[in-house]
Amino acid sequence: MSPAIQALLLLQDRDKRLRGMIEDLERIPKDETRAKERLAGDQAAVKNARDTLMANEVDIKKVELDAATRRTTILRLKTQQFETRKNDEYQALGHEIVRYDKDVDLLETKELELMEKADALRTALAAAEQALAKTKQRVDEELAMLAERRKRVEGEAADLRLERERLAAAVPEEQLPLYERLLKNKNGIAVVPAIGGKCSGCHIKLVTSTMVRVNSGLDGVQCESCGRLLYGED
Repeated sequence: MSPAIQALLLLQDRDKRLRGMIEDLERIPKDETRAKERLAGDQAAVKNARDTLMANEVDIKKVELDAATRRTTILRLKTQQFETRKNDEYQALGHEIVRYDKDVDLLETKELELMEKADALRTALAAAEQALAKTKQRVDEELAMLAERRKRVEGEAADLRLERERLAAAVPEEQLPLYERLLKNKNGIAVVPAIGGKCSGCHIKLVTSTMVRVNSGLDGVQCESCGRLLYGED
């Protein structure tokens, strides 16, 4: 194997590793977003449980106010009933008092139902808050791990870029532009072996003259189909 091919293979190996690091760095923001979305779901559940509880408390206050208003009305009607001297007016006031008493009974029943519901809603809120706390702990840990991974990969990538520059300087100047172009257009694989008379990059059979050049150890031999740089099996 020629020194030029050896230099290209070393460079390709570092480019492959560097590409993997870049892809890893590109995945980290997506992983962070997914982690935060899980937290957002539990935060929404807590907010919904809290809002529902508050709405129920407003309903309780409204029922209490309505009941108090009717009790005040009953006291007023009883005072009027005590002061009246007309029998028919006394009876009419009595009917009104009975009607308001029934309203108070219904409101008290409704208040008890709402208070029971409030207990259940407080339990649901506590459960949602507990779930949020657990999720937040996991998400915080995951985000910390992702931040550490970003820092580590960025450092390794910086070191690898320096090594790549050194290795690129060892590649023949006339082959480096072709290699860079192939690396970009051929999914990161620019240099491949010719195995069994075929290009191992595209798996197309090579013409005899190309195989002769490859087996002679010539540099810069390309596959007629995909254009990748070729070297012999040895």
